[in-house]
Amino acid sequence: MADFASKTVLVTGASRGIGRACAEQFAAAGAAVGLIARDRAALDGLVTQLGARAHAVAADLTQVAECRRAVAEVAAALGPVDVLVSCAGVLHRDFVENVEPEDFEQSWRLHVGAALWLTQAVLPAMRERRQGRILLVSSELGLIGGPSYASYCTSKWGLVGLAEVLHHELAGSGVSACAICPGDVQTEQLRGEIAWGPTGGTTFAKAMSAERVARVIVEAAAGKAPLVIVDRPHLRAVFKLLGGPRGLSRAIVRDAYKQLLRSRAQD
Repeated sequence: MADFASKTVLVTGASRGIGRACAEQFAAAGAAVGLIARDRAALDGLVTQLGARAHAVAADLTQVAECRRAVAEVAAALGPVDVLVSCAGVLHRDFVENVEPEDFEQSWRLHVGAALWLTQAVLPAMRERRQGRILLVSSELGLIGGPSYASYCTSKWGLVGLAEVLHHELAGSGVSACAICPGDVQTEQLRGEIAWGPTGGTTFAKAMSAERVARVIVEAAAGKAPLVIVDRPHLRAVFKLLGGPRGLSRAIVRDAYKQLLRSRAQD
């Protein structure tokens, strides 16, 4: 495992599932960890478990002001954020005809909105120090469209797009971004998916553990890859294929926008 001693890592969705497992593993790697979620009691319990180098902020990340407050409080308590793990999420299963406006808005604001506002809050200090890593936890359903996942796929695709925009805009800054796309994970969210109806994925018993996904996220935080798919080897290959030749597309986009990116870097 990479060494994150002297680093501050901010993890959203830290009260449960993948977010909690990330917080535990970053702490084990020596990081000071900022914990963000709505459940204050669960966060306080995690702080007790992790010790003095953990700091919790209860916040509703669908609100712009709350995202900014959460980053400011973590930075004041632990120091400037070196790694952002935007992991907070929600899943509404819905066919396109049945999407409820409030479900769509919650999905979009918590996935894409929170990732954007949190990124805006941590970026100035990262750029100033010329170092930082932004990890946006999407899904394999951020690479393909899954029937009955209209709200979820739309917002998770948005996260992959945001990570790619950051990949280009941060080139040469010392800061980098990555979209993390896990397959099925043993969380309460997956239990809810299965209870709703057939998922097209694996059974709960055969799904990955949150701890396994968290280990990959910690490794990704120490690397530079712009896209990481978390699954069994053959499924990683399938999803790289289904998600399109993203490495080639990034190169094409970089070339198409090179004049804009060059002029921006000189400002």
